[in-house]
Amino acid sequence: MIEFQRAERLSIKAHPDLNEKWVQELIANDPSIQGLGDLELRQKERIQPHAGRLDLLLQDADTKRRYEVEIQLGATDETHIIRTIEYWDIERKRYPQYDHCAVLIAEDITSRFLNVISLFNGTIPLIAIQMQALRVAGALTLVFTTVMNELSRGLVDEDEEAEAFPTDRAYWESKASKAMVAMADKLCEIVKQFDPTLELKFNKHYIGLGRDGSPFNFLTIRPKRATVTLEIKLPRTDDIDARIEQAGLETLEYNTRWGYYRLRLTPADVTGKMDVLRELMRLAFDRRSS
Repeated sequence: MIEFQRAERLSIKAHPDLNEKWVQELIANDPSIQGLGDLELRQKERIQPHAGRLDLLLQDADTKRRYEVEIQLGATDETHIIRTIEYWDIERKRYPQYDHCAVLIAEDITSRFLNVISLFNGTIPLIAIQMQALRVAGALTLVFTTVMNELSRGLVDEDEEAEAFPTDRAYWESKASKAMVAMADKLCEIVKQFDPTLELKFNKHYIGLGRDGSPFNFLTIRPKRATVTLEIKLPRTDDIDARIEQAGLETLEYNTRWGYYRLRLTPADVTGKMDVLRELMRLAFDRRSS
């Protein structure tokens, strides 16, 4: 029979021997305990110009995404919410080459302040985590619960409003050119190698992909007069950056909010750099299918 032990909840703020530094050290030594994945510590007590110190700066080892973490004992208040957003804003402006996410960890995230910070979500990548200190059989542990996750946005084609404005090939041939829409056909021929049922889906603001009449997007295509902008939904990594650079493809700014690479393609790119385009699209297809 499995033995049951009742847990006693403690207040870190009211405890005579525990404090914020203790929590900070625990997370710094093992960032995985807060439930955000395999993160590594970049710096503790990171000085912010004219704005105090950031409790923890963490980074994803694979995607290089950075997390600006603010720790608060007790219940959430206006000061810590503002500080969390301010530190995130400072870091993203100082190091725009990284994707950034603000994280607020508190013992008690009240419904009032949860409603307030949820207003920012979607505009500011923000995660709220509630931590509980528990004593079980004489040992002390911390339990972290994500009470508000970062709003995850899909590709535009998955939005109901976008779905309400389907168009056709003639619309895009008039808006861009027949030659650029023909490039979209060539890109579609590549993805058909992964799944023969995929087809182009013409919408007002982009050309997406469909399967069996439903959106199946892992890339979008935006034809212009002389080029095509190809948006491939993949997390940004050094390896993918290197492949694109070695191929000599022209890149536009990575879209951190929607999570996709943006490539400006010419007809010569589609014919002469087919291998790397196929490789990138295959990676995105596999992620979408998993």
